[in-house]
Amino acid sequence: MTTLDDAGTITRPQLPPRQLYIDGRWRESSSGRRTNIIDPSTGDTLTSVSEADSTDLDHAVQAARTAFDDARWSGLPGRERARVLNRVAALVRERADEIIAVESANVGKPVSLCRPVDVITTAEQYEYCASLAQLNDGATRATPMPAHAYTRREPLGVVGAITPFNFPLILSSSKIAPALAAGNTVVHKPAEDTPLSALLMAEILTEAGVPDGVLNVVTGLGAEVGEALLHHSGIDKIAFTGSTAIGRHAASVAGENLVPVTMELGGNAAHIVFDDADVEKAIGAIIKGFVFNTGQFCMGGPRLLVARALHETVISILAEAVPAVPIGDPFDPETIIGPMAGDKHVRKVEEYVSLAESEGARIVCGGTRLPREGFFYAPTVIAEVDNDSRVVQEEIFGPVLTVQTFDSEEEAVELANSTEYGLAAGLQTRDVARAHRVAARLQAGIVWVNDWAMLDPAVPFGGVKNSGFGREYGPEALDSYTKTKSVVISLA
Repeated sequence: MTTLDDAGTITRPQLPPRQLYIDGRWRESSSGRRTNIIDPSTGDTLTSVSEADSTDLDHAVQAARTAFDDARWSGLPGRERARVLNRVAALVRERADEIIAVESANVGKPVSLCRPVDVITTAEQYEYCASLAQLNDGATRATPMPAHAYTRREPLGVVGAITPFNFPLILSSSKIAPALAAGNTVVHKPAEDTPLSALLMAEILTEAGVPDGVLNVVTGLGAEVGEALLHHSGIDKIAFTGSTAIGRHAASVAGENLVPVTMELGGNAAHIVFDDADVEKAIGAIIKGFVFNTGQFCMGGPRLLVARALHETVISILAEAVPAVPIGDPFDPETIIGPMAGDKHVRKVEEYVSLAESEGARIVCGGTRLPREGFFYAPTVIAEVDNDSRVVQEEIFGPVLTVQTFDSEEEAVELANSTEYGLAAGLQTRDVARAHRVAARLQAGIVWVNDWAMLDPAVPFGGVKNSGFGREYGPEALDSYTKTKSVVISLA
């Protein structure tokens, strides 16, 4: 597969049809059905993938169960698993251009951002989890009993990982890397629209030395194979990222089966700009917060709360700066904003913007679908919105920013916490005491101060309220893929 032209520029790849990856082998689905995968920047078909059904899922779960039970992976010392995971990271770096080409074509991510964000983050996730694999120890516990007591941290078993369309590479790695570091095996169901990097990563993990059956990838419809995965009796844990509505259903099914889950769900983060903020610095963070990944970012900052004294200044700067952000072909190295993932996503944004206009809000800039091939929508700023408006209270999941004003710190915090979501939040201030004070009061799993989307594999993130529960990244991630066993040996 050629991904580089003579000048070293990443180009659109020519992709062969892809199959399911089960027990270390590529195989067609039992039904023989296939799904076309679309390039969101052109609307053209990139390739096709096998469409799994419940029979295929059974095979994948059985392969993962066998691999777990015979300890071909969990039985390795942590440092041996770490060696393999570090090799995964090295291969991700070596094959970076190939991965970028696939991810950009499938998702519409600008190549200018895909390398430093998606690819490097993925490599760093595997490197960080490799270090955790060597530290997955229990502890001795002092007791008054005549006994020696200690704990063991053991893998859970077969993990069912379900990932969304917007960050397929990063969000699959954020589950697979800690799951493998802890000694589990995995059945991965990627989003039906964007499965290509998951299949490529299956190749890379196998090349790195992950044994057959330890990672299995089943592509197909969420309503069929995803649902079958949730209900499967052979699954020991569900790791899910997606919408709050589907997450609520997934958690309900897992609860019925008494299977532990982690849920990273929807978000609708507030970005607060206080009157002492560095406005120039704040503007950069504001724009990044809502146009990054074309607004298809659960931890994006689509709700801007501005101190009244700065409102007109901020609005005027945004009106000029936002339309100037380069939007277009993701394979153009100058592009910052690419297409949305599909037509249904564009139409959802159109509906919300139309609703805002009908309610009397003012479109500062954008507000239109772009007249070109593919699924492009102009980044949009909406002012004069009411807090109870749906465009404020609901997750739009597109390049749309609403702007509200506040008159006090108390009001800013109240507005920020006024939605059902609590995944991320941010604030701009030069007052260190205020930064700590407000961060403590914001109902969110992660709070950024004077920037946006500062993420690292060592720093956990996750949701509160309707944004889910459990944490990814950090040592907290490994905790959710292990169980604690106590051993008490009588000394009497």
